[in-house]
Amino acid sequence: MKQMNRYIDSMFGHQDDLLEKVLLSITENGMPSISVSPSSGKLLSMLISITGAKNVLEIGALGGYSGICLARGFGSEGNLTSLELEGKYAQLAHSNLSKAGFGDQVSYRVGPALESLEKLVGEGNRFDFFFIDADKGNYENYLKYCIELAEPGALIVADNVLARGSVADPAVESKHSTEIMKKFNETVAVHPQLESILIPIGDGVTVSKVRNK
Repeated sequence: MKQMNRYIDSMFGHQDDLLEKVLLSITENGMPSISVSPSSGKLLSMLISITGAKNVLEIGALGGYSGICLARGFGSEGNLTSLELEGKYAQLAHSNLSKAGFGDQVSYRVGPALESLEKLVGEGNRFDFFFIDADKGNYENYLKYCIELAEPGALIVADNVLARGSVADPAVESKHSTEIMKKFNETVAVHPQLESILIPIGDGVTVSKVRNK
């Protein structure tokens, strides 16, 4: 899996100086190096560009790498709402999004994501694209809220669904998230409100389209 990802990234996921500096800022601030892979980031940009999504919700900001990829998809015409547990992470993410030219198009809600999602529902918000990349134990809860907040035809993308290959290959050592991701993948695969596929780039992403309600 690692060898395949290295090949995909080398062919299609070329980094630019800005994204390299974002990764460096994450390391310099003592944050975990768990940003999406270059090819996964490119996929996010392409999906938003292809679908024309303009109102994007991100669950898990970290240092802003995925946020920049999302924003590049909608350019000057969209908006990103990003949920982040840690205030210092959100602050760095906003700084990096500002350097990328998207500072005025992104807003951060700091605190437990489930609380922020409940508020977004109460405020009557709607989104046409979602990216889930936060604590794995709540993926199914996040999914439920995303469906509730979704415009008809919205896309919901979730990262790390292969758990480094352990969901499919018994020879790979299980992670704490292996069984969680197996259950999540099973949920999106048969969910009556979703049409879904798993794409094996990075650590695996599921792409789900919300059926018209």
